[in-house]
Amino acid sequence: MNTTEEHMNFMRVAVEHSKASVRTGGGPFGAVIMQNGVIVGEGNNMVTIMNDPTAHAEVVAIRNACAKLNTFQLTDCTLYTSCEPCPMCLGAIYWARLGKVYFGCGRTDAEQIGFDDAFIYTEINREHGERAIAFEQLLRDEALEAFALWTKKEDKTSY
Repeated sequence: MNTTEEHMNFMRVAVEHSKASVRTGGGPFGAVIMQNGVIVGEGNNMVTIMNDPTAHAEVVAIRNACAKLNTFQLTDCTLYTSCEPCPMCLGAIYWARLGKVYFGCGRTDAEQIGFDDAFIYTEINREHGERAIAFEQLLRDEALEAFALWTKKEDKTSY
């Protein structure tokens, strides 16, 4: 099997997860994470099933892969996801340091069926006081104490 066929096969697994998610009451999204030709993490959209707005397929797959591999960084892994990641999942992908991402549907495809993330991309660039959800900074000096502890900690695990 050539590399292109492998990528398509892994994407098909992600797409099957998205279909299974719809059949079991979740949103139409699925994801798998591959390392060295082996699936190490899988996920369906579980938002409505778990009443957890962070339980997107990509996040579930990242959590599962990290647990299986006993790590918080997936630098040598590839994510296959049935749809272009939303802003939250994009952040999780960067925090997990995945090596590459393949996606099926695009964000405009998702928008056409009611999953519109455009407002989040707009909100990210707005100043705190201009956002749709009110943001107000409180107790910055006290909160900075944890940052000072982190800075001084000699045995920390950076990420």
